[in-house]
Amino acid sequence: MMRPSFHILVACSLLWSASVVAASTVYRWVDAHGKVHYADVVPERYKDKARPVEASAAAPSPEDQRAAMERAQRDKAKVQAHSAASSAAPQAPAITSSQPSGKRPSQVPNDRTDCATWQRLYEESAACFGPFRTVRGGVKPEAFDVCNEVPEPPPTRCRVRIP
Repeated sequence: MMRPSFHILVACSLLWSASVVAASTVYRWVDAHGKVHYADVVPERYKDKARPVEASAAAPSPEDQRAAMERAQRDKAKVQAHSAASSAAPQAPAITSSQPSGKRPSQVPNDRTDCATWQRLYEESAACFGPFRTVRGGVKPEAFDVCNEVPEPPPTRCRVRIP
């Protein structure tokens, strides 16, 4: 009687386990916290809520693939047309130092700014710099590329209102 070699047994067991994995069903359920789970083993308390997920439902149909390709081609054409138009368009004049750049807040107070506007601009500036604050209270340098620094309204002109 001939004994099968060790390698043939390993190969057969691998093929069998691969077919078992491929044949396993994946379930979808939502837990008590509203989180969606996918697995082939469902906890006992969610067995009544678990639904099998079909593998074929995840694959797009030929019509969906064709529609996606058409959308991609249209979007690509729009981007190319927009880039061609923007390169042919005359460039906007440079912003002078008296005008604030595209930073937030978009306006900077001056000597004629009323108190309410100055206070609003100060609060907008503080809110803009907020995400750039470090743990020790400093400000990251890139904040000044995004935010306009607005000083606190002078107490001689404005009473500071606390929000």
